[in-house]
Amino acid sequence: MKIKDIKGKKVTVMGLGLHGGGLGIARFFAKHGAYVLATDIKPANELKATIAKLKGLKIKYVLGQHRLEDFVNADLVMQNPGVPENSKYLLVAKEHKIPIETDLGLFFDWCPAPIVGVTGTKGKSTTASLIAAMLGQVYDDVFLAGNNRTSVLEILPDIVSNDIVVLELSSWQLAGMRSHKKSPQVAVFTNIYSDHLNRYDSLRQYIQDKKVIFKWQKPDDILILNYDDNVVRNFAKEAQGKVCFYSLTDLALVSDRDDLLARAKIGAFLQGKKIFYGSRKHKVCQSKDFSLRGKHNIANILAAISVVKLAYQAPSRTIRQALRHYKPLSGRLEAVARKQEVRYINDTCATMPEATIAALKSLNKQNIILLAGGAAKGLSFQKLAKSIVKRVKMLILLTGSATDQLEKKVRKELVKQGKELKIVIVDSMDLAVNTAHQEAVSGDVVLLSPACASFGMFKHEFDRGDQFIKAVKSLK
Repeated sequence: MKIKDIKGKKVTVMGLGLHGGGLGIARFFAKHGAYVLATDIKPANELKATIAKLKGLKIKYVLGQHRLEDFVNADLVMQNPGVPENSKYLLVAKEHKIPIETDLGLFFDWCPAPIVGVTGTKGKSTTASLIAAMLGQVYDDVFLAGNNRTSVLEILPDIVSNDIVVLELSSWQLAGMRSHKKSPQVAVFTNIYSDHLNRYDSLRQYIQDKKVIFKWQKPDDILILNYDDNVVRNFAKEAQGKVCFYSLTDLALVSDRDDLLARAKIGAFLQGKKIFYGSRKHKVCQSKDFSLRGKHNIANILAAISVVKLAYQAPSRTIRQALRHYKPLSGRLEAVARKQEVRYINDTCATMPEATIAALKSLNKQNIILLAGGAAKGLSFQKLAKSIVKRVKMLILLTGSATDQLEKKVRKELVKQGKELKIVIVDSMDLAVNTAHQEAVSGDVVLLSPACASFGMFKHEFDRGDQFIKAVKSLK
């Protein structure tokens, strides 16, 4: 399908949603002359803000339910990435030979500019935004989009062939690209952890969706891989394009002992407090050039440098300039406030245990009041419990399907180590923040880093972070 073919088509948008993706899809097709029907199982009162943004467009709404006829009497069904492929409504559409598309699949068909795609379990957003910031120092028009609150189709009309597009890509989005058999010209793979096992039957299935990012690359395309992640490192064996590794260790020391590395390009690597590219002859920057905390964020910087150096020959001077001006993204170790010499940090995007462990390590203190807990994703809290006992002075848990499991693991670890830790369970963000405020003393850090999904108590992870910020700012 081409953009000009949209006019007059009956398009069912499945999943209007609260994140903005479905909204962008509906708006794009309505503006291009399609007869749009937007359907969502959420009732109208929960979608008021989304519907208000579509005011003035000819869109029919079926809310609070999905109807089978809307998936049969359509020329095209647009699937929101949050909707699982085994949905009975999508299966009905397939039975009736109705095409099912995602916004990302169509974007790859229609985008006239080269695409840099970033995936991985953690670090996608920060790495993608770092790449865009670094390229923005050299190129006039760099577009950053993907796994955020807007549909990629929203930016499509503004893109021309000599622009650059940087996309953060989730496993769900990549799954929707499989039928298009396309991969970005530059692909970045940050890491692999067990995640989304509430949606996937196995870790293997999750990884298969992730691998779409490089599966259909061409020989001249580029695949940037994290050498420090054993699973990701071995993707080099399946690569179609040129492979480049980055690492928190000195790759120059191991290049002659590793066949995979010997056949690949050496990207950015860390030695002490300095970052090099290619060899120790080419220093790019050092730790004083950036304010991002933690080894996990240094890894993100290494990935970004590898992209802009190999694919775009960006000068080190402009990379340093971008790093000096770079500010952490909202919800990722975001400094919210300092009140009575207590720091409040929003890390709501830490939706899995490994992310919270990284946050605790990056603060490198034992005066942390941690706000955690929430909805289950089928993940283990064993390692997180050890990190909490080692680094946290008080644990405040938000109610949710994973909270009991996390509490039990922490209490078991406390008994094992013969330690004590105050644990409180609360049923609102206001209560969590106020409890932390009452307990905190000068020099403490109040960290929201949930290690769990947000659904149930919150609309989504950004709503959770917004409620945290609001509660902190209302403290006396």
